[in-house]
Amino acid sequence: MVVDPCRLNLRHLRALMAIQDSGSISGGAHASQMSQSGLTQGIAKLESQIKCILLERQPDGINMTPNGELALVRIRAGFKHLDDALHRLDNDTAYLSWAITMTHVRALTSLTHVRSYAAAAAASNMSQTAVHRAIVDLERLVNKSLVDRRAQGTSLSFAGRLLARGFRLLCGELRAMLSEISGNDRIAPISIGALSIARPYIVPTAIAQMVQENPKVRFSVAEGSWEDLVEQLQDGVLDIVIGVIHNPELANLRQEPLSDDRVVILCGHQHPLANEPSPSLESLAKYPWIVAPQFSALRAQWETLFNHGPLPECPVECESIMVIINLLAQSQFLTLASPRQVELPMQTRRLAQIKMQLNDSTRSVGLITRKSWQPTVTERRFIQLLKLASNSAKATPITMK
Repeated sequence: MVVDPCRLNLRHLRALMAIQDSGSISGGAHASQMSQSGLTQGIAKLESQIKCILLERQPDGINMTPNGELALVRIRAGFKHLDDALHRLDNDTAYLSWAITMTHVRALTSLTHVRSYAAAAAASNMSQTAVHRAIVDLERLVNKSLVDRRAQGTSLSFAGRLLARGFRLLCGELRAMLSEISGNDRIAPISIGALSIARPYIVPTAIAQMVQENPKVRFSVAEGSWEDLVEQLQDGVLDIVIGVIHNPELANLRQEPLSDDRVVILCGHQHPLANEPSPSLESLAKYPWIVAPQFSALRAQWETLFNHGPLPECPVECESIMVIINLLAQSQFLTLASPRQVELPMQTRRLAQIKMQLNDSTRSVGLITRKSWQPTVTERRFIQLLKLASNSAKATPITMK
């Protein structure tokens, strides 16, 4: 049976840290304001839940088992996320971190993507009354309004979103802890955000290889814009985003370049310029273009391409590669894109590349992760496979007979 990290007792987990720090049950009991017998029972219940011995009594005190040491690395990382969130809310983290319970965590995180307490109750498997009571109690503890109540429904306030982020990151560490000490990769699915350049080849190739090596591993893959996926990464919904590296780097994120990518001009195979040896900018400007959304790097590159003259007609603004492929194949549109995004249409000669070398067309493809993220063994292996797939991705035309 898979253990739900949201069923663990936060007070017992933090007391386990105090036991390690003091080397004794009495020290842990003092820090957690529990009786020694109560704490002993609490740790026994925790060990029963996770089916793992965490500590052992020795003549000179309490020692952590190897699994206990492993678990505490994750527990400390999780509470660091919680304490950081409380600190940003200008709260007394020393007191509040002990006062917050998993009921608070479940109630607040359940309100993240829904608009009512009824929906939050269904998502958290709690009663509506219990969710409401937990939110009111949490608001009292942190002395902040966490929920905005409006006619169209409820939503988290800025403080609520900030605290919910800390809660999710805490639960992510606990989920990783359970996965590591049990060796069960089903507990912590690998959560990936795939930007457009990584969707056709890099991500599916790495996942296919990973599943072949380890059939137990589970994946959750999200699509979206750079801004959307990075926000989910910071919130703890995702652990890895792969795609084009953006500069400047955000303070709490790590960007690791894996390979270089180049942007080219693409058209349908039937396009009049498909076989031109070196078309001029004037020739390119005579045809309509599909352009990337405003303020994107690709849009800026397209505008730079024609900065010495009037911009061509661009009746379509689109970031869906599937829509772009089908538009190019059925019309005389042109667009800027990476060959990696259109590997199969290029191989089957549904699309063609305009034979023109672009200046400053190289960009880095890589991984974006939180600086605080500590990948599991399984996640580290998946990162290796992403690197291999990134360096082997290409779009070489098939020889057609």
